[in-house]
Amino acid sequence: MTRDDYVALVEERYFGNVSREDIPAVVACFTADATVTIYHGDAEPRVFKARPGAGETPLPRFFEHLLANYAPRFTEFVHYVDEAGERCAATFLVTLTPKPGSAYGDAGVQSLRNCNFFRCRDGLIHEMTIYYSNPGTAAGVDAHGARPTGFPKE
Repeated sequence: MTRDDYVALVEERYFGNVSREDIPAVVACFTADATVTIYHGDAEPRVFKARPGAGETPLPRFFEHLLANYAPRFTEFVHYVDEAGERCAATFLVTLTPKPGSAYGDAGVQSLRNCNFFRCRDGLIHEMTIYYSNPGTAAGVDAHGARPTGFPKE
């Protein structure tokens, strides 16, 4: 894949489909055995698997939760691509607007500075690592005791 192919996979296919709230198209950006790991401050990392084992969280669950509660918008992308290594990274701004009826509606609009790392295989995302900051939440927990995006702790 070329640099342009990686940028299209990340920005147009992956984030574009998240913005369009098309979960099947989002999941189609990943290999059948993909893993997504989310890190935020000192919080326990969250891991989602395309092929989850017993006690593991299925990959679509992350997107189902996110899109049930927020209308996301992704802007200000800067891409870093290693074609030979089949990997890339992107820094960007995520704006999360709570949807009507969301349990997180009173938190208001959130702006997150993210950096995602993508290891790819055969033109798809095999591993994605997400690091994000949310300056609006002290110590990574809001007034409700929730993580910045509200994803429930199991």
